[in-house]
Amino acid sequence: MKLYYDPLSTTSRPVMLFLAEHDLAVEMEALDIMSGETRSPAFAALNPNLTVPVLDDDGFVLTESSAILKYLADLAGSPAYPTDLRARARVNSAMDWFNTNFSKDLNGDYVYPRLLPEFMPPHLLAPEVTERALERAGHWLGVLDGHMLRDRYVCGPEITIADYFGAAQTGLSQAVDFDLSPWPRVKAWLERMQARPAWGEVHAAFYGLVASRRQLSKAG
Repeated sequence: MKLYYDPLSTTSRPVMLFLAEHDLAVEMEALDIMSGETRSPAFAALNPNLTVPVLDDDGFVLTESSAILKYLADLAGSPAYPTDLRARARVNSAMDWFNTNFSKDLNGDYVYPRLLPEFMPPHLLAPEVTERALERAGHWLGVLDGHMLRDRYVCGPEITIADYFGAAQTGLSQAVDFDLSPWPRVKAWLERMQARPAWGEVHAAFYGLVASRRQLSKAG
């Protein structure tokens, strides 16, 4: 079984963190998105979406971070993906929520245009887009803080793959010094996830990118 990933990829890091914490025999193959390695003919044949992560389990090719996490959790028999029907449905719902509502506004329309402006279409840098993104992101963070995080984790007292997935989406905001203090439960939850032993190693490349971007910004 092989995982194709990029440690800078927000969708790769939840899978990397899960694998770092579970005993699964997975060969890791890093690709560099920015240099175009995911646009090669060989990779396009594997995943025509040209995105990572991609899991190849003896010819069974699976794309999309959320689906890969669920598959790996089932393979590992991990309690992070509960078997109870309603508990599992709650995890699925939370992951879909992060992937659509939350990430689109906070990351797609706000964080990425500031972290990597040279890769963004010009309209995403417009003030009105920024204003709307912040307004919508604040709404979703309010939902996360006031309704989803009533316990230690997104779906209750125990960690689930929704936390692996959502923490990467939320943590991306730190790349642009987004202030999470108005949402104290969100801030405490993210700090709880970042305290996990494997978090630092999994996020080392991402933190390196953030540091280099800040250095360039100061120099400019």
